[in-house]
Amino acid sequence: MIIVVKPGASRDQVEKILGTLEQFHLKAHVSEGAERLIIGVIGDKSRLPPGALELLPAVEKLVPIMESYKLASRAFRPEGTAFEVKGVRIGGTELTMMAGPCAVESEEQVDSVARVITSCGARFLRGGAYKPRTTPYSFQGLEKEGLRILRTVADRYNLLVISEITSENDIDYASDYIDIIQIGARNAQNFRLLSAVGKSGIPVMLKRGIAETIDEWLGSVEYIMSEGNYKIIMCERGIRTFETSTRSTLDISAVPVLKSKTHLPVIVDPSHASGKAQYVRPLSLAAIAAGADGLIIEVHPNPICALSDAAQQITPDEYRVIADEVKAIAEIIKRTYPQ
Repeated sequence: MIIVVKPGASRDQVEKILGTLEQFHLKAHVSEGAERLIIGVIGDKSRLPPGALELLPAVEKLVPIMESYKLASRAFRPEGTAFEVKGVRIGGTELTMMAGPCAVESEEQVDSVARVITSCGARFLRGGAYKPRTTPYSFQGLEKEGLRILRTVADRYNLLVISEITSENDIDYASDYIDIIQIGARNAQNFRLLSAVGKSGIPVMLKRGIAETIDEWLGSVEYIMSEGNYKIIMCERGIRTFETSTRSTLDISAVPVLKSKTHLPVIVDPSHASGKAQYVRPLSLAAIAAGADGLIIEVHPNPICALSDAAQQITPDEYRVIADEVKAIAEIIKRTYPQ
């Protein structure tokens, strides 16, 4: 249920609403939009006596939310969510560009990529320090040393860092190095990890599980939001289907569907969706045209020598081409490309 607060309601009147909810052991999540204050109510609403909320002077109306994801629902913030991470705005009209190698291999490797993506408008440096792989014999990442390299290079080029963690035990250490926690597809329904990053308060990018429906994905988001962390980006990275031409199948329709179901920013990962470098460009352009709020792309200075996912990483020169074309599409659809 959502409580829509009347315009001009006093702070004391709002506190009266919150006090009533607390009295009946209901949890309140306050969302202050540009025009309205909305309170999301979580818990057993049958505890409320008839009229307990409706008769309060600051309550304009009560809106039931039928979906299981209450806080992630578009009804909770109809105007959409945009937030800042250290001065960089995510959501709204400006696109968010993230790029970097699949795995951190060396400072020289990361630096050569960061130098180019910065000149192309990217604001976030991505790179894997912890690499959950299908086989335990594959490269597992540099872990703590990888995080140190990311931070060092990002600071050199005035970039922010996004990187994946795979365990709640890594949150405290990683928080010293990264600005956005990435939760990968393999952990999309690791509910203990989702709750832990929710409690951390660190911004989160949640990738779609390889076999998650959109509603299941939104349920995963709800685990994070229910802990009070609303700075969440949803990332479509392809799902498993019967098709074998690509690594996964990019669900481009997920972008407009999510825009109708949730208020959260949505970006697309064309690298993991395709698994093949030759398809990254067309999928990137399609994603932006479909309404995505940004892209996260894997870029490597010498993809053929990459220690992980060599086939899907593009070169810095190829990234320049994509950035120029995304900029052109952004102008057509009245989005702003970062300068």
